[in-house]
This record gives sequence, C-alpha cells and structure tokens, in this order.
Amino acid sequence: MDKVSSDCPYPGCFFCVMKEGNPSKRRGSILKFFRELPSQDDDGQVLPISGLWNTAMAHPNDPEFIELGIFECMAALIWKGLKNRRWLSHDQNIYIPYYAAHIIGSYTMNMEEFAESAVHAGVIPPLVELLRGRLTWVEQRVAVRALGHLATYASTFPAVASHGEILELSIQLAMSSLEIVYSHFYQYVDRRLSYHCDLLTRGMGGVEMESRKAEEWASQLQCWSLQLINCFAFKPEFLPTICKPEFLIKLPGMWGGLVNENSPAGIGLLRTICHHKLGRGPVASCPGIIEALCNIARSSDDWQYMAIDCLLWLLQDPNTCHKVFDKVVPALIDLAEITTLGDHKKFGDSIVNVLQDCIQSQGSGRNSVSNRSKEQIEDLLDSKQRLKREKNMPKEDLHIKQAAALVVKLEGNSLFSSGNIAGAASKYSEALSLCPMRSKKERVVLYSNRAQCHLLLQQPLSAISDATRALCLHNPVNRHAKSLWRRAQAYDMLGLAKESLLDAILFINECSQSNDPDLSLRQNKVPDYAERLVKKQMRVAWLFREAAIKHGGVHSQGDGGDIYGPETDDSEWETASESDIGNDGREGMGDDDDDDGDWKDEDERKDKYDKPSIKVLDNDWNFALTQT
Repeated sequence: MDKVSSDCPYPGCFFCVMKEGNPSKRRGSILKFFRELPSQDDDGQVLPISGLWNTAMAHPNDPEFIELGIFECMAALIWKGLKNRRWLSHDQNIYIPYYAAHIIGSYTMNMEEFAESAVHAGVIPPLVELLRGRLTWVEQRVAVRALGHLATYASTFPAVASHGEILELSIQLAMSSLEIVYSHFYQYVDRRLSYHCDLLTRGMGGVEMESRKAEEWASQLQCWSLQLINCFAFKPEFLPTICKPEFLIKLPGMWGGLVNENSPAGIGLLRTICHHKLGRGPVASCPGIIEALCNIARSSDDWQYMAIDCLLWLLQDPNTCHKVFDKVVPALIDLAEITTLGDHKKFGDSIVNVLQDCIQSQGSGRNSVSNRSKEQIEDLLDSKQRLKREKNMPKEDLHIKQAAALVVKLEGNSLFSSGNIAGAASKYSEALSLCPMRSKKERVVLYSNRAQCHLLLQQPLSAISDATRALCLHNPVNRHAKSLWRRAQAYDMLGLAKESLLDAILFINECSQSNDPDLSLRQNKVPDYAERLVKKQMRVAWLFREAAIKHGGVHSQGDGGDIYGPETDDSEWETASESDIGNDGREGMGDDDDDDGDWKDEDERKDKYDKPSIKVLDNDWNFALTQT
C-alpha cells in the first residue's frame, strides 16, 4: 500500500489511510489494506486492529468496512493465529485473534445484513475453532459472543446450526466456564498471562482490578454461552440435546452474579425450554429445578416473571401438571395478588385463572392432587369472591371490619411484646381474616408482622410465604423494606444465599430512599447488620465459589476468598428491627410506613420486646422487635 502522508514513517499506515480526503481513493486504500493485511508479517499489526476494534465498538452499524472486506480480513487473521504459532508469539500478535473475533461480534450485533455478509465471508469455521479452546478462554469469550449474534437471525442461524458441534461446545462451556477462568487465571496471580491482564484492565489496574474484571468476564462467558444455546432452544429438534438432566439441573444456579445482573442467564434459557412441550417434560422430571423455579418466582429478581411463566406453562400442560402441581401451588398462591411486574400486567389474575382451571380439570387416578393443594386454591378463590362481595358492601360496614382488624392486630402486638410469639401470629391471622381485601396497606403490615413471628418460631418457609405476600401487595411491588429484610433472613436460615443477598441489597436500597426516620440510612451509612449479611452472602454466592472449593481455594464454610474479606460471627448479627437503637430507646425499625391514620399508634413505636437478649434461635440471633 502506498504511503499516504509524508509525515508518517510507516508505509501503508492504516491511520493515514483513514485521513485520506478523497472518498474514492480512501475506499480503494482501505480495500487494499484489508486484502493485504493477513499476508503481512510486519511488526505493529496490532495497532490498526485495535483501532478497528474501537471503531466497531463505537459505530457497529456503519456499513463502510463491511462492504470493503473486513469480515474476510478478520477471519483470515484468526486462521493465521491458529495455524502459525510462531507468528502469533511474535511482537504483539497474540492480541490479534481476540480483537478480530470481537470485531466480528460487534458488527453483527445489530444488523442482520451484516451477519449475512459475515457468514458469506467464512467467519464461522475460525470462530468455532476458538470456541473449542484452541487458544484460551479469553478468545472463547469473544467467539461465543460473535456466534451468539449470528445465531440470533433467522437468515444466519442455519449456517451456525450446520456446525453440529457448536451446541455441544456451548453447553460444555456454560457448565465449565467459571472453573476454567478460575483455574486458568484467577487462582494463581503469578501465572496470569500478561496479555490477558492487559485486555482485562486496559493497563489501568493492578491485581485486584484484574480479579474483579476476570469475574465479570467469566460471567459473560457463561451468559453468552447460554444466549447461544437459547437460540437453539427455540428449535424443537435441538431440545433433546439441551434437555439433559446434568445440564438442566445446573441452569437455575447460572444467574450472572452481581457483575452481570442484566443477563437472564439460566432462567432465560429455562423459560425458552418450558415454552415448548418437548422441553416441559424433562424440566418437570427434575424436582430440583421446580424448587429453584419456585424460589426465583418468589424473589425480587428482575427475571422473576420468567420463573412465573415457567410454572404457569408447566401447570397448563396436562402432561406435566400432575408432576409439579403440589410443589408449584404454594409459590403461585403467594404471588396471586401481584398486579404489575415490570411491563407485565395483571400477573395475579393469570395465576388465579390457571390455578382455577387446574382444579376444574383434575380428576382421579394419576392426575389427582393432594387435598392440601386443593384447599389452598379454594381458599384463594374464596378470597376473590370475598373481594367481589366487599365491593357491594356499604362503606360503614367496611370501616367496622377495618376497625375490628385493627383491634385484633393491636392484641397481636401486645402478645408479641410479652414474648408470646405463637399467640401473636394467631392474632395476625385473625386480623387478616377480618381486614377488607381492598385495604392493601394494612394487609401488607399484617403479613409482614406474621412473617417476623414465623422467623422467631424458626419457620422460614412460612416467613418467606408471608413476606412474599406482603411484597406482592405493596405499591410498588417488591419494595417493602421490612418484608425484604425478613425474607432475606428466612432465606439465610434455609441456606439460600443468592435469594438472601438480593433481598438484603434491595432492603438497603429501600432504606436509602425512605422518608421514615426509622428506616432511612443514618448519615448515608449502611446499617452494620445489613452490611454483615450482604458480605456473608456475597461469600457464599460468590461466582467462583464452587470452582474455588474444587481447586482448594476455599477450605471452610463461609470462606469465599480474600476479595470479600474475613468471615463474620453470625452470632453477633442483629435483625433490622433491633439495630441502631438510639439513646431514647427507639429501635431501628418501628412501625411500617403506613399512610392510614387508623393504623398508626405512637405508643406502638415505643413498645419493645421485654427480653432483648433472650435466645430464640439456635445461632443466638437476638430479636428486640416492635411489631407494627
């Protein structure tokens, strides 16, 4: 290529070519550059490739380079790196296959016509070789990203699917990606490849930054593998390969972590699988998956609606309904009063309708269900009829019912303060039976109070159920601080670290936005009890935890590695209700932020558990609580 600028010492400099003012000459020079670059062995080739990488990231929809042969050039460079290890190890050429695959992925991210051009240019075979692990996990990450984009479009999916090994490789990579990154990079700082470190941090960070970015990239490697598998899952002919028990059982645990929370990850793939009847059978046959789906459906995760969809489809399918019915019904009943979930409207009505249809269609024999499940659904349907009746009741009668519920609730608070937790729970149940269905704020308080009683009585499943009902009734949904905290503790009692972590983080967020002086963060400081719980669950739910245990990086329960600091003593933890008690004796969580004056009683805010240090749980958690 001819020298363009007399000031540039490098003949054929790509950056000088890009400055060419004559459009026709510029296009000709770029075309020539793309054609000649793969056959050249000059030093400094990584510089124009990195420049193209920046351009592709900034302008992925610009067709100029597509028309001039960038895909052919990138495919040839990947092949060169795979076949010529001497060239790959020279100068900084080790970076080139990574950049080339990344460029392909960026330009095929949004435009189907670009993806078609990439397929015609022959990018799939070299990407498959990277996916196999012919180089390292860093190149696998960008290869699976690019193949995922190509598989997204109807016109290019057949070309991807024609390489039968892609699906199997993606499944294996989804299951092993975290272990690969941990054992090949994260675990041994002194063995990290320098070009990996440079790519991860762009030269802007040290060991700690490298470790954090490695966790993020590992999550992306797993999530992008799941995204690619998801494209295959829309086609029934690929479901037998995907729906193998050893893979399905792991999907609920593939959640992206806090570093990649915007990816639906495993639950997104499960939703696609459950959408087809060929996928629902294998899912229904894995009890562990159903339990995990119920936990996700109750959670405040952004992908909660996906788990609910899965459960509803499993119930609507006559071939799977009887297998999951008794496991699914309790979770869906807890969610039956949810109204809007993101962009999804009237979710609760859909749940009620499906449960009602199930009861009506259930017969005897193998499709029969337990009496307990039937009773729960009948109670739910009765509550819906009760709501209809209340709409025709005079306001005076509703006010009487509300006042009666308030009296019973105060009796429950008194019993709670005296240490009669079971009695208090019974009173809250009685108040719920009296309280008008439309009085949602009051019912939120009652469910949340009863959830606290269940915690003290070491009944975490019941606590989760009541806290979930409170969160569904609350406006906005899933944003009632006390219920979030109580459910976080209940999840912790069951060892469900991820669910506990998400609720604890949401609790902190709600406290930071609350106008209630008992809930708002003092001097923008996260309460110690919440910080301790979050740190504990971050260790247990750490993305690399399973890999670290397998490879000797974690030796004891709760030890997730130095990145999350030393272990804390669980026996010192407090609940959100007992912490940060001021000099005036008022506790960190008093009455709920209820707007109805009928439910406010300043004397209640002063009531305390008379025995604040009494042992109520095996691990010596102390509860000095004021019920609302």
